[in-house]
Amino acid sequence: MEQTKKTIAFACDHGGYILKDAILAHVRDKGYDVLDFGTDSTARCEYPDHGEPACRAVVAGKADLAILVCGTGIGMSLIANKIHGIRAACCSEPYSAKMTRCHNDANVLCIGARVVGEGPALDIVDAFLDHAFEGGRHAERVARIMEVEKRG
Repeated sequence: MEQTKKTIAFACDHGGYILKDAILAHVRDKGYDVLDFGTDSTARCEYPDHGEPACRAVVAGKADLAILVCGTGIGMSLIANKIHGIRAACCSEPYSAKMTRCHNDANVLCIGARVVGEGPALDIVDAFLDHAFEGGRHAERVARIMEVEKRG
C-alpha cells in the first residue's frame, strides 16, 4: 500500500464533470491533497484543455498522480499519453487499475463516466491509488517504453 499523503491532479470535460466531483470528494476523504484543473460544470468544453494541465502538473512534480475523466476515458488517455513523462491508462475495472500501477508505473488514471458508474469508479480509483510500482523486471519494461517515447 502506498502512503496516502500524496497530491492528485484532477481534470474532466463536461461528460466527466459529475463523476470527477464524486471521485475528488472520495480522494479527499482518503486524505489526499487535490489539484482540480476543471471543468467546473456540465457546459460543453474540450478535454485537452483540462487534461493537459493536470498531466503537466504531474510531470512538473506538483502532483504525484492524476485522475482524468471524460465520457469514455479514451480521449483523456490520448491527450495524456502525448505528454512526455506520462504513462496513462484508461481503466474500466479495478484489476487493470491495480496492474497498471504495479507493472506499468502508470501515473495517470483515465475513467469513462459513460462507461462505469460512481461505485465501480471509486473501486477503480482505490485500486489505482492503493498500489505502488513493483519495479524489478517491470522497471526494465517501463524503461523501454520511455526509450520509445524519447525517440518520438
